[in-house]
Amino acid sequence: MKKKRENQIVGTMSEEAPLLNNEADHPHDVVREKNGRRVIAMDSARYVDNRNRECDVVVPSSYLGVLPARLMAPHRPRAVIAHDGCIGKDGAGIAGLWYLEAIGIPAAAADGMTAELGNGIDLYETGIISRVNILAERAGVKEGMTVVEAAEMLITNDPGDISAGTKIRRESMATSETGREIIVTDSIVFALPEDTNNVLVTAGHTGRSGAKFLLEVSPHGFICSDGGMSKNQAGIAGLETTAEHGLAGACCDAWSAPVGDAFKAYEEGTISACNQPARDRGVEIGMTVKDAASALLREKE
Repeated sequence: MKKKRENQIVGTMSEEAPLLNNEADHPHDVVREKNGRRVIAMDSARYVDNRNRECDVVVPSSYLGVLPARLMAPHRPRAVIAHDGCIGKDGAGIAGLWYLEAIGIPAAAADGMTAELGNGIDLYETGIISRVNILAERAGVKEGMTVVEAAEMLITNDPGDISAGTKIRRESMATSETGREIIVTDSIVFALPEDTNNVLVTAGHTGRSGAKFLLEVSPHGFICSDGGMSKNQAGIAGLETTAEHGLAGACCDAWSAPVGDAFKAYEEGTISACNQPARDRGVEIGMTVKDAASALLREKE
């Protein structure tokens, strides 16, 4: 009879991962130096160590999952650019982005088809950024940048207040002749009193609780996420509630833009549902979020 092996929690990361624990076994290629800071290319996240603490942007060609993030986190590098592992099932290849964000480390991942896994120099020289966390974004890193460009941003710019979860993104995208604006912000809870005059593009769901916030703000129009629709189409239940109060609203398909990111919704999203007041202003299922927001700017007839 086979004995069932039980998982054991050993202790620190050094105790859990004793292989190549000696810093002398960690090859570091210095590819850029600036004002006492460095960009270091390396073949594995295991090679990040205390020499990289605070001053180095590390570029390890490991996938940026939770496990590599855990290996790097105790050494607190200035920033991380790794490989996205071609994303993979459950987004496992980039899950470490948000692990690092939560502990205040800017991080980005390069498209797996633009750089080799396990080759730090290739990642640095040929990689193209596919995903970023908010802290890297705040330092100027954008999807589509080369890794060289992203590393330069991270070695040069500070992300500002690195307190996780405190950043409120808000931007005016357009203004109508009557002074109404299209305001993009990640959640309806970030709305301001003046938004009763504006069209809000947010990225929370449009369910029952979302409708309560929308009614409190009472914007000229709104677009929220459909939350993947959910059971009994609960993710869009707020459309009917808001319509009863005359609010024009629509939902962004959660498969066209990620829930929680209103800026991607505005740039990449498509409309999956809308209420009658929104249809009366020209909003249709299948149109882009950007076009729907422009339609919602129209005055009520």
